[in-house]
Amino acid sequence: MSTAVSPTRPRTPSRVRVRDRDRAPGAPPPPLPEPTPRTPGGRIRAVLAPPLAVYAVAAGLHLLLLALMDPGDGPGLHARLLSWDAGLYVEIARDGYPDSFTYTSEGELTGNNLAFFPAYPALVAALHTVTGLDHTTTAVLAAHLSLLAALTAVHRLLTRLYDRCTATVAAVLLACAQPMSLVFFMGYSESLFLAFAAATLLAAHRKAWLTSGVLAMLAGLTRPAAAAVAAALAVAVVLHAVRARRIGRRPLAALVLAASGTPAYLWWVGHRLGRPDAWSTVQEAGWGTHWDNGRSFVAFLRDTLHRSGDWVPVSTAVLLLLLLAATAAAWQRTTWPPLLVYGTGILVLTLGQSNYFHCKLRLVAPALLFLVPAARALARCRPRTTVLALVTAALFGCWYGAYMLTAWHYTI
Repeated sequence: MSTAVSPTRPRTPSRVRVRDRDRAPGAPPPPLPEPTPRTPGGRIRAVLAPPLAVYAVAAGLHLLLLALMDPGDGPGLHARLLSWDAGLYVEIARDGYPDSFTYTSEGELTGNNLAFFPAYPALVAALHTVTGLDHTTTAVLAAHLSLLAALTAVHRLLTRLYDRCTATVAAVLLACAQPMSLVFFMGYSESLFLAFAAATLLAAHRKAWLTSGVLAMLAGLTRPAAAAVAAALAVAVVLHAVRARRIGRRPLAALVLAASGTPAYLWWVGHRLGRPDAWSTVQEAGWGTHWDNGRSFVAFLRDTLHRSGDWVPVSTAVLLLLLLAATAAAWQRTTWPPLLVYGTGILVLTLGQSNYFHCKLRLVAPALLFLVPAARALARCRPRTTVLALVTAALFGCWYGAYMLTAWHYTI
């Protein structure tokens, strides 16, 4: 008669089950089998599969709606993806930067390509050299490759902070549902900036300090909004120092690197033109951009919501207010402080300047933070509800971007 299994003793898997009579008295039970380690290829597929799928769906939906909404006599899909500032980035990649201020025929100072930071056009030029494709094609290719890298970094970061489902939902919202997520597929620098920013946060969360510092420096060579990236890295370093009760050389080196990118380019422009304030002068002359503590944004809201009947200003005002509310909702104890500082910083830097109102939704697209509350809520819903909400939001976001690119007559 075999010995009965005690109800208080946990059962082991059948393939390693040992009967009491076959085990020496007092001997410990055999260990459970170790899980089969995942192969390197399996790990790579697990990391890349969700961002690749999101990228494929987002690219297909954006380009399909853009092609459908482009008039029959319009410039075509390729030209639409190279609209406005994209053409200026292509000029920089092909011809380099001007070596002087630029003036109108009446002798008035105006903006020129020195207003645009060098990392993205450098990537376009590098891809042109490697592939042999023309600069316009490599400009779009650079944006797409950068977005794929950005989605991978965002997915890894949010998986570490929350869970895989939240990370996937947030990636869909980021690439499809934002009102101006189309810019990530255009010849603009937003996708590259997002890639550097998200990778900086991911490296900081993993305590890879030198890597995070280099990535933050590259973000600073991509867009001036990288001040938010440097601030987020500084918060991560402070949190680490408080926990460790000391601050090491690598975190300090990361801070120095993070703070060097944007000042280096501003110094270079000043040296090139012979004025320390040359970059801000070019920006002000060409685009009227300067820091005004949000006065122009408040005036825009007041005038638009009280008197404007135009669709684009009204929708922009409403959407920006929704993004502000979503950012406020993200300020919870469970949100990682560096992510809070980064996302809020992008929003403050955008709304605190006097840039064109119809560009603000594009400029806040890499902020990421305001998507987190919706992503966490949808990740807890039933699958059918989540899918329906994501499809609806994606259709709206892709349509809005296509509308702004095909029907709106001003720069985005």
